[in-house]
Amino acid sequence: MRLYSVFLSLLIPCCLFFSSCHKQYTEEDAPVRYEFGLPIDSFRVDTGYVKSGETLGGIMSRLGADRKQQTQIATLSSDVFDVRKLRPGKTYYGLYQPDSTGVERLCYWIYVASVREATVLDMRDKIHAEKHEKPIIYKLRQADAVIESSLWNAMTKNDLPVELALELSDIYAWTIDFFGLQKGDSIRVLFDEVYVDTLRTGIGQIYACNFYHGRQWQQAYYFEAGELHTYFDENGKSLRKAFLKAPLNYKRISSRFTYARKHPVLKIVRPHTGVDYAAPMGTPVSAIGDGIVIEKGYKGQAGNMVKIKHNSTYTTAYLHLSKYGAGIAQGTRVHQGQVIGYVGSTGASTGPHLDFRVWKNGTPVDPLKMESPPADPVPAKYMPEFKHWVDSIGPQIK
Repeated sequence: MRLYSVFLSLLIPCCLFFSSCHKQYTEEDAPVRYEFGLPIDSFRVDTGYVKSGETLGGIMSRLGADRKQQTQIATLSSDVFDVRKLRPGKTYYGLYQPDSTGVERLCYWIYVASVREATVLDMRDKIHAEKHEKPIIYKLRQADAVIESSLWNAMTKNDLPVELALELSDIYAWTIDFFGLQKGDSIRVLFDEVYVDTLRTGIGQIYACNFYHGRQWQQAYYFEAGELHTYFDENGKSLRKAFLKAPLNYKRISSRFTYARKHPVLKIVRPHTGVDYAAPMGTPVSAIGDGIVIEKGYKGQAGNMVKIKHNSTYTTAYLHLSKYGAGIAQGTRVHQGQVIGYVGSTGASTGPHLDFRVWKNGTPVDPLKMESPPADPVPAKYMPEFKHWVDSIGPQIK
């Protein structure tokens, strides 16, 4: 289905929902409230929490299950309900109704494994278990946030899901340095919020966003067609670059690219053809682009090092690592963003940091000044569809 069609299909039910809210219900015709597939108001509900070390048999005794019910529970197959998966602190409900003699009886027991998943034990006759999964509700939301200190704080201040900050950092990873954000930068975004009942559980697809940084707006549109499923600017150029802006989340730049630096350990003036990123020990270090590992190992003053050949033009190296990423070996193919090691202080180093180096056609270049070539734009055959999509949702983020 075309993305713009999906978008319109989301808007129409919303309009119908709000128009239906004008209907006034009386007590007689009020809709029946269902929880876990049951008319919950038809029962007396007893709520409890699994205690540490508590068994299902102990819970049933406390809820007043009769001997027949407890015997049947003991014979339940683990495929139906695995009592070993009871977790302390999880909520459960006992649902009661009077029988034909007027005696109140335990009819259902509900174990809530998560906000969405529960197991319902029907205890009215022969006990059987049923898995219940609450539906996921997607709500389209348009939001704005002005940055005062950080993108994360801007999310919380505007009652936006914090996951949104992570997703936006990923979308703009190739075009915006998120450690260089300034007060007054801002973001406009159109996305799905995910709910279970009335509880917000996360975010869904981000359809479009517009980031104000460096005195300019940078638009991003999610587009699917054929094998495409990524973000492009309003002109169809990919936001994804061949290389990431930085190989890690760093605290500060402790040393820049220069041909005349006094080495802090060796105490001699020598070229430093890389950038030192000060970061805590163990901070993950990622490959800035796809490539092949051509060197991996301890390299004297460089300490533990990984060197990657990205193509016929660019090669990068990551020095002073404390340890290597899983599966990293000479000859390994790595992908952009893959963890290839962790910040350390091996070799000639005075403290935890990453010494990051780049070569272009065999010549060292300053990583902070390197122009990363863009990835492929929207193919010409998909441009009419892409432009229609941008025209449909663009006004909501401008």
